[in-house]
Amino acid sequence: MNTKIAITAFSSISSLGNNAEVIWERYLDNQHCFSKQFLDQQETSVAALDAESKEIVAQIRESDSKYKFLDDSVLFAIAASRKAVEQAGWNSDAVFGINIGSSRGATDLFEKHYKEYLDTGKAQTLASPTTTLGNISSWIAHDLQSTGPEISHSITCSTALHALLNGVAWLRSGMADKFLAGGSEAPLTDFTIAQMRALKIYSRINQEEDPWPNLAFDFEKSQNTMILGEGAAVCCLESGEKENAIAYVTGVGYATEILEHNISISAEATCFQKSMKMALKDVALETVDVIVMHAPGTIKGDITELRAIEKVFGSQLPLLTTNKWKVGHTFGASGILSLELALLMLQHDTFIGVPFGIQQNQTKSIKRVLINAVGFGGNAVSVLIERV
Repeated sequence: MNTKIAITAFSSISSLGNNAEVIWERYLDNQHCFSKQFLDQQETSVAALDAESKEIVAQIRESDSKYKFLDDSVLFAIAASRKAVEQAGWNSDAVFGINIGSSRGATDLFEKHYKEYLDTGKAQTLASPTTTLGNISSWIAHDLQSTGPEISHSITCSTALHALLNGVAWLRSGMADKFLAGGSEAPLTDFTIAQMRALKIYSRINQEEDPWPNLAFDFEKSQNTMILGEGAAVCCLESGEKENAIAYVTGVGYATEILEHNISISAEATCFQKSMKMALKDVALETVDVIVMHAPGTIKGDITELRAIEKVFGSQLPLLTTNKWKVGHTFGASGILSLELALLMLQHDTFIGVPFGIQQNQTKSIKRVLINAVGFGGNAVSVLIERV
């Protein structure tokens, strides 16, 4: 059963903002959206929410006493989900499934509770229920008064696209007619930054001296340049053709790398080759116009994905891009934010390249875009979308 899957709404909140028109303008301006925060006892480049988005999150927190002590990852997801459901026209009687994933979940709140426990030997009453992984989808279901299934999971940096895969599976099975899928992440904490530095993948480039602190898509860089970002994004999925569709999901693929060590990926990213081939089954490769790469800004992560694309597409490569030079790496939310860039390029029929990367020229209309994501351990996902 290969039911057509419509994307009927999309909403996000990130360092680019929370309004589609503003986000598009910021993609066009060729300036990164990184700021500096004092993390891990030193100034650190991060992609934090813009001021307007922070105010929206603060308003949600203060709107209900139950929300006051929730983690930012939950509040980000609530903000994005409310807007998406409104755009899709799902009324209070609509029955829909929810799958909002996260790589690390309630990062900031968990660290605060654990520090308090170390200092006092006691835990707060709500420490457990507000830091469980299922916390995000459960609160979304509560906030939207949903009566459908609600699911949570963590598959590291491919989490959000796995949520989309799950939504597609539910819709194609006939077990649901509507599904809200996405990811949320609020990882800008001392301990998380320290973990990335321990892996030696965090950028050491001084953004005041270099205009591009995250060299995602630069395949000749001599150091790892990943920078973390925060945010959330969700899409409304529905079965069949819809008048309000903004795009259609026409192919999905997934694969897992055979591990050599905890964060390994092979030299030619076998997992990506498999996931792309699955998503592109029965699709002529020359009809794929753009690939939004995972490309986190690490030396190995970027080049191995490029090698996988070259293996699948040969010498006739589609246009290639990524958004992590602009919004940073948002872990579990990264794949759905890549989908946002894909949708915007389809909508505006305009390719957004990486300003310091290989220069590529758009020569035809953009009708099909492939989005890639992969997490620690080689959990790859590829999603093909088409213009309405």
